[in-house]
Order: sequence, then C-alpha cells, then structure tokens
Amino acid sequence: MKKLKNLSKTFAMLLILMFATSVVIAAFPIAMAQEPERMQTYPFIGVTPNPVGVNQQVLIHLGITCELPGTHYSWEGITVTLTKPDGTSETLGPFSTDSTGGTGSVYTPTMVGTYKLQTHYPEQVIPAALRRYYSEAVPEGTIMVASDSEIIELVVQDESIDFYSGHSLPTEYWTRPIDAQLWEWSAVSESWVSPLGNSEVRKTLYNDGPETAHILWATPLQTGGLAGGEFGAHSYECGAAYEDKASPRIIIAGVFYCNKFESRGGTNVDQEVVAIDLHTGEVLWSQPLVDSEGNAYRLSFGQQFYWDSYNYHGVFGYLWGTSGRTWSAFDAATGRWIYTMENVPSGTTLYGSKGEIYRYSVNTDDAWMTLWNSSRVVSDEGSWRPHGNVYENADELGLEWNITIPTGLPGSAAEVVLGDRVVGLDVSATSVSSWGFSLKAGDEGDLLFSETWTPPADWDEGRVSVASKGVSIDDGVFVVSIAETRQHWGFDLETCDLIWGPTEPQHYLDYYQNMPSWIVDGKLFSGGMSGIAYCYDVSNGDLLWTYEMEDPYNEVTWGVNYPRRYPQGFIADGKYYSGYYEHSPIDPKPRDTPFFCIDVETGEEIWTLSLCAASYRLTALIGDSVLVAFNTYDNRMYGLGKGPTQTNVWIQTDVLPLGSKSLVKGTVTDISPGTEEYALTARFPNGVPAVADSCMSEWMQYVYMQFERPANAIGVPVRIEAIDPNGNYQDYGTTTTDSYGDFGFTFEPEIPGQYMIIATFGGSEAYYGSTSTTYLTVNPATTVSTPIEPEETVTPTEPEEPETETPDTETPDTETPDTEQAAEAPLISTEVAILAAVVVASIIGVASFFALKKRK
Repeated sequence: MKKLKNLSKTFAMLLILMFATSVVIAAFPIAMAQEPERMQTYPFIGVTPNPVGVNQQVLIHLGITCELPGTHYSWEGITVTLTKPDGTSETLGPFSTDSTGGTGSVYTPTMVGTYKLQTHYPEQVIPAALRRYYSEAVPEGTIMVASDSEIIELVVQDESIDFYSGHSLPTEYWTRPIDAQLWEWSAVSESWVSPLGNSEVRKTLYNDGPETAHILWATPLQTGGLAGGEFGAHSYECGAAYEDKASPRIIIAGVFYCNKFESRGGTNVDQEVVAIDLHTGEVLWSQPLVDSEGNAYRLSFGQQFYWDSYNYHGVFGYLWGTSGRTWSAFDAATGRWIYTMENVPSGTTLYGSKGEIYRYSVNTDDAWMTLWNSSRVVSDEGSWRPHGNVYENADELGLEWNITIPTGLPGSAAEVVLGDRVVGLDVSATSVSSWGFSLKAGDEGDLLFSETWTPPADWDEGRVSVASKGVSIDDGVFVVSIAETRQHWGFDLETCDLIWGPTEPQHYLDYYQNMPSWIVDGKLFSGGMSGIAYCYDVSNGDLLWTYEMEDPYNEVTWGVNYPRRYPQGFIADGKYYSGYYEHSPIDPKPRDTPFFCIDVETGEEIWTLSLCAASYRLTALIGDSVLVAFNTYDNRMYGLGKGPTQTNVWIQTDVLPLGSKSLVKGTVTDISPGTEEYALTARFPNGVPAVADSCMSEWMQYVYMQFERPANAIGVPVRIEAIDPNGNYQDYGTTTTDSYGDFGFTFEPEIPGQYMIIATFGGSEAYYGSTSTTYLTVNPATTVSTPIEPEETVTPTEPEEPETETPDTETPDTETPDTEQAAEAPLISTEVAILAAVVVASIIGVASFFALKKRK
C-alpha cells in the first residue's frame, strides 16, 4: 500500500510538472511574439549647393537609408538641428519623408560663415512588412530605433554663386518642338484645348498677342470664295448656321486641330480630323479617329495632361472623340487610338491644375454634389498605362467624391472653384438669389451664404426678360440684365445686395438675345447685334469704353455697324480680339466685315482685318502666340503672327579708289511660310516685300486675298553699318525700303582697305529682324604729278667761214611742232618728259650731223 501511495504521489507530481512545462512552452512563443525586433537606423543629411552665397537658397536632403513598404507610407517627425556661425541653433521640421525614406527642404542662410547641420530620427515602428526582391527584409512592427546623422558643414560666403542663367524669349522666328531646357518659353507657348463658349471671352495667360494683322499662312480646308460666272456675287457655302466647318478647334503643342467636314451625315460619310502645323500652315495629317472596334469619332475637345508619380513624369497630349457617354482618347501627334472610357457621367466639364478632366454635378433638389476625375479611371499608381484599354465602368472608377450639400438651394450652380467653393444663382423678375457652399477640405458642403434680393415691382409688371449675365468669384460680383431696357445691374455675390445699376441703355439692337455678356479680370464685356463692344467696371458699373464696328459702306441693311451676335473672343497680352459674328449670314455676304484687335484697357483700335468669321462657332483662337481664324470669305484657315524676314545687301561697285562714293543696294522680304506657295511666288518672283506696320492690314489683303495693291504702302527701315579696315565700327545711317522691298544707300569710305558692310532690318511688331553682310575694297588713290614744261630747243650757231660758192642743195624739211596742239597735250609724268627730251635732243643732234656733212 505504501508503495502505491508513493507511486500516486510521484505520478501526480509528474503530471503537475508536465502541465507546468507545457504552459511554459506554450507561453514562450507568445512571449517571443510580444517582443518586437529592433533595427538600427542610419539617418543622413546633405545640402546643396555648398558653398553658397549669403541669402541664396540651399536644398537640405534628409531622412534615413531605409525605404518604406509603399508609396502611401512615410517616416514621421524627423528634425534637423542647424547651428549658425554665431553659435545659435535652430530646429527645422518636423518633416515627413516620401516612400524612399528621404525628403527635402529649402533654407536660406542669412549670415556669412560655417553652418552645421544634423538630422535626428525619432524611434517609430515600420507600418508594414518591407520586402526586397520578394523576400521579407524588415518584418511588420519592427522598431526603427532613434538615431542621429553625422554633422555636416555648410559654407556661406559673401560672393554669390552662379546658377543656370536661363534663356531669353524668342527673338527670331521659332517653331516646335521647343527644347525642354528653354523653360522661359512657356510664357509664349500656351495650348488651347477646349472650344470657346458662345458668349465666352477667354483670357489666355501664356501668349504674345499679335499687334498687327500680319499673316503667316493661309491653308484651304474646303472649296470657298466667289462661285463666279452666272452666280454673280454669290459664294460657296460656309457652314453657318448649324453646318459648322472646321469646328470645334483646338491647339496642342503647336498643332491646330479641327474637324475637316461638317457633322451632317454622321458616320455614314467620311469624317476626318485635320492637323495643321501652327507655325507653318502645313497639313501634317488628315484622317479619321478610329477606335479598336472600328468606330469613327469626330473631334470634341483636347487635353494636355501632366502625369506626376513616383515612377513617371511628363505631359500627354490627347484628342478626345465622344459619342454619348463613351469617350475615346487619341494620340495628338498621330491620331492613334489610346483608350476608351464607357459610361462617363453627365455634368459640367472643367480642367484641373494638371490638365485632368473633371465633371461635376450639383443636384439642389436631392442635396448632393459629385466630382468625377478622368485620371482616376486609369490609375492612381506609379505609371500611366491606359494604352489599349476599354474602361467599362468609368463612372465608378473615376468618382472623386460625393458630398451632401445644403437643402433648398434655389436655381443652379453658376461657378465652381475646386478646393474652394460652389456659387449658384436664381434670377427672375420677382426674385434674385445667390448662394454658396464650401469645397474646402474638412468643410465640404458647408453653407457659406444664401441671400435674396427683391426687384422693384415694375420688373414683374413689365414682364421683362431678366437673366444672369456673368458671375465672378474673384471679384465677388454677379450681373443681371434686362433685354427690353438693355441695362445691367451689379450685385454683391455673398450678400446679394445691389451695388450698382442700372447702367445707361445699350443700343436698341442689343435687346436681341439680351445682351450676351462675360466677366474677365474685373471687366464686364457686353454687346450684340448693334455691333458695339461695351466694357464696364464690375465693381461700380462705370462704362470704361465702347468700340464700334462701323460699316462705312452700308453693307449691312439693318444698322450702321457690323453685328456681333456674341461678344465671344479672347484676351491675350492686354489685347481683346473679336469681330463680326452672325448666326445665319446672308449671301452675298456683307463686304469688309472686320476682325479687330483693341486695347483691353482703353478700347483703342490696334488693327483690323477684313476677315469674315460669320458663324458664332467659327471664332478665332490662339496658341504659341499665333492667332488662328477661319475666313468664310474663302473658307481658308489663317495664321496670324510675327513672321521671319530676309535681308539681302550688295555693293554696286565693290572695288573702288579712295575718294569715290559707294552705292549700297539690297532688299528686305517677308519669308513667312505662306509666301512660298506658288500663288505668291508667281506674283512676287523677287519675294514678298516687307512693309511698315502702319499699312499691314491693307498689304495682307493685297498679298493673300488679291485685293488691289495699296498705293500708300511704305517699306521698313534698314540701318547701314560697317567694320572699317582698322576694325572700328561705323554707323552710316538709316534708309527705308520702297514698297517693292528695295533700298539704296550712298556713303563715302574714308580710308583704304576692306570694309564689311552690314545691312540690318531691326524688326517690327509684324516681323522678326534680319541682317546681311557684303564686302567692299577701297584702293589708295592714284598719285597725281605736277606737269613739266618742255625745255626750249636751242639752235646751234653756225661758225663763220670764208665766202665760197654754196652748192645748191636741198635741206630736208623738218616739221615745226604745232604749239596749239602742244598746249592741249595732256599732262605727262616727269619720267616720261625726261625720256622725251633725250629723244628730241638725239634727233636734233643727228639732223645737225647730216647737215654739216652735206655742206662738206
């Protein structure tokens, strides 16, 4: 029994021991898992440039050498201690890195001496497992221990260091592509990706607006101009109205695009898009836009989209063709299909800061707003790879957000500024309301204001036509107009208080379509069938200026001005470009209809050109500082801008003696691309003369439109300069070419030797300048000697002899010199005179010898 009891005790103890051991063993991995790894980190610090001048910026590069597991992760709280030359310290940060583990910060040192910098990385946990080449390098949850970088020095000196100096804007005729290093040229090379709205006045920021009507090229798209013969004054149809030609129109990277044919017939007839080089007028290609399934599209709009991610950076140019809710993108350079989006949502389209296409929809009845982003349909990762794809559910893929907005908002959205606000209006004869809600992060949908103004009773009693005619968030103003009285009223956007108005009535013909208007840069542009452009200050309603498109020849039967159905046009470089617009122009068309350029501040006319835009959808546009307009007088597309010239110079006699005058002759011709067409080379075999800006419009109509040659055309100034034989610069003066492009200039060289003659046309608003050289040799003058008088001939005295009978002999006749002829003889040099004297003396001596011999 005792043994059994002992065995039982032993067995119980073994069980307890086994249980305890199993608990310890089971708990051991848990304890192990609860103790995360700790990993040493290696912070870094760098600064460039080093050394640097005082008050010049440097870029500090900071972080740790360990990257993060994904692009949406970052190391946080990193700081930099910066010790200045005077011993004081400054802490920069805290900073968050990108997924590489590093980041940068700009700093401007303000004192001369040596700065010291050190990075401090605080302890933190890696948020996810870091894998390198498909193996786990750092487990999730690893503690990245705190550490400091080495200390580096930044030397700051008095002398500034050199940075890349940049480049000047074009001073010569230029074309695409633009070298990507010429950053400054972005100021004059804007694209135009969306068609202009009916009443829209668009401001372009990156173009030099043409200051003359100089034509670069004229390219035909379809048959146009006078039909001729039995049709008398009638011309070929131009597409207005509803049969638009060359519409819509866009510009991408220096190439102009439009639909070649009218839309009628749809896909049952050929539909092509034409691409024209904006700088030369050359047709690059003309072809249909066809997707992967063989569907043909007409051009709808364009896109310049900047993709900026951790793998890839660059701008993509697309042509978009749409059919209902299906959008297809085509490469702008070739017209090749790239990708298609199906089920694109409806809404109002606008472009983001990187060119992404947004569509927003505001539903005031159900109190929601959505924003759709085209770039989200394709990717939000590192690379842009839509090529060959069809995205069927684009409405879902591209949804940026859906927010709740205040209920009961009247009317509809009038303007949207992404990231800021939406404003809306509701305008009638009985009530004028304005409202706005926020789009700022964290405040999306919050009501900003909602106010109402009650109009006077006579608005409703008179049953007037009231409409909103412009809203500007920047100016905090919206404008309401009444067609019947042709007047405007201005309201504070947020309070809906009336701040000015009514204005003085506009011309009675502007009642038609209720004075279409648009607000740009604090100015309200208005107009209509009166043919008068009105410009008001939106802050107080003051009329700043008017501009009338006068019809001096009474071509228009219902008014004294050419009509402007819409004020549409554009503003570039402080100038407003617009012209004659009609919905359904009559045929024969009124003659001499103007396209104009005026000063946007004063309304002063800068230039006009007889160019018939006709339909409101055929408005002009601008890109790369080249204005493009469709002329329904001949159905050609015109490019206007600053053109190249060629100067030639030669010398009438290029070798001459000192003391002579030299005649310098030459030409200055316009060598714009359009001048190379046979139609012009046949008429101007010696080139198209360059003429003064003041007569450019009439000259262009003569050159390109075959109008009569202007009788008052004048040429351009040419400066004549030289480098003389001593290497000194000489400025001889300026002459002016005639209307045939020729010039002449006379000057007298002052010293002998070779001259380099320089003829320079310095350029104008219409032309870039040009220079040519030639050479002149001036020989020393011929030496002029003093004339020598011939020596008097002395007849020898005969010796006395005894008287003897002299035989009868004949003395040879000698010719007596003709003294009159001798007096008229030309002057001779001393050497020749001496030689002649010797010869004469010899002859006399010989004659005397024979005479004496005969006597003997």
